[in-house]
Amino acid sequence: MLRLWMGYLKLVELFVSSLVHLLYGFYIFSSAVAGDLSESLNEILYQKPKKIVDVVNKVSEKRIISADEENSAASTNGYDLPPIVLVHGIFGFGKGKLGALSYFAGAEKKDERVLVPDLGSLTSVHDRARELFYYLKGGQVDYGEEHSTACGHSQFGRIYEQGHYPEWDEDHPIHFVGHSAGAQVVRVMQQMLADKAFKGYENTSEHWVLSLTALSGALNGTTRTYLDGMRPEDGVSLKNVCLLQICRIGVLIYDWFDIPWLKNYYNFGFDHFNMSWKKAGISGLVDCLLGNAGPFASGDWILPDLTIQGTIKLNSQLRTFPDTYYFSYATKRTRKVRGITVPSGILGIHPLLFVRVLQMSQWTYPPNAPLPYKGYRDEDWHDNDGAMNTISMTHPRLPIEHPSHFVENDSDCQPLEPGIWYYKYVEGDHIQFIINRERAGVQFDLIYDSIFERCRKHVFRKKLPTVPNEVHH
Repeated sequence: MLRLWMGYLKLVELFVSSLVHLLYGFYIFSSAVAGDLSESLNEILYQKPKKIVDVVNKVSEKRIISADEENSAASTNGYDLPPIVLVHGIFGFGKGKLGALSYFAGAEKKDERVLVPDLGSLTSVHDRARELFYYLKGGQVDYGEEHSTACGHSQFGRIYEQGHYPEWDEDHPIHFVGHSAGAQVVRVMQQMLADKAFKGYENTSEHWVLSLTALSGALNGTTRTYLDGMRPEDGVSLKNVCLLQICRIGVLIYDWFDIPWLKNYYNFGFDHFNMSWKKAGISGLVDCLLGNAGPFASGDWILPDLTIQGTIKLNSQLRTFPDTYYFSYATKRTRKVRGITVPSGILGIHPLLFVRVLQMSQWTYPPNAPLPYKGYRDEDWHDNDGAMNTISMTHPRLPIEHPSHFVENDSDCQPLEPGIWYYKYVEGDHIQFIINRERAGVQFDLIYDSIFERCRKHVFRKKLPTVPNEVHH
């Protein structure tokens, strides 16, 4: 009787979780569509007045140079600033997707040289790392012959006629900011650069990455993957009935129908698996749904990379490089009450994440499953932000601990030393600093201003040239 009752509760929880995620996804999608429709309508209604305004502005531009433009010109004449690249996490999107909606809630407008690539939202860390390289450098995405053959997808993907930063090299390095899984994507790409893993680019090195800032970074995996449906026994396969199974079926059907205008708004990133009805047909869809083909069959998707076991496997090949600057913001929405970890509030946690904050704070590894690593303790993984465990976000710990330094105030770590993971705890859930700027309030600006300031003023491998009447600290 007890087992039946527990099974019933799990089904109810699955139904509620699925409904909440579906409604939130629909809300985001409909908001983007509504925003685009509103913008198009405004252009139609105010087209003529806009043309008049444009003419007036052009005349004014010829006569007046603002102070901001002067400062910008002086900056350009002084030296070229390296771009800051914002890398989204799971289910994320870059500039050009979901209309005018911004994954980073408009933070990219805080600096003149910010890039926001659109990478696969559910593709593996490996595939996203390859996409990121070619997005910046240009050319056709090459996922690697050996990897592509093993995972059953095309070796080549999207073509970038012009890279977004084609001059990228050791003398023109880049700052990266990765949210959630985006941090791991940058780490894997940097390792690929060090290993000269990009065919036709024999001069790559780890020095191409100037700094990496992880915002709620998935550096050591998360126990949420098991709550969503990954089997803790192996960290690779899915439970028969779970949220991720529903997600899997939805993604396969979405990609199979391959509706152009929908995919222009949002793409899961599995085009290189050729699952469209035009190429796979009905039999291909059936094979994918039965688990005989596609990314979910080969394990070449993001969730296996986010389990503790999958992250340990990834991290065993990744280094913290001595000439790269690292900084991490570890978010949490839990607190201790008489030794028990509980959510730190109700109103401050997004409805999408509240149940998971509670579940993750009480997570215990199944007694019949082998522990993911020697020394694992449930209580170490209880603090969380609804998607990632706080212990996972500070710095790479598994399978070996990388050099790190806890930061209470930003002034405590100036100047930064390369090769060390500086980390700071921040009160917030996993989507506090993305999508909706108003949720984070003043803290949004404090976080991103400090990130951009650090990139611009404190993190330069080479000494900046001195402009007259200016001193660099």
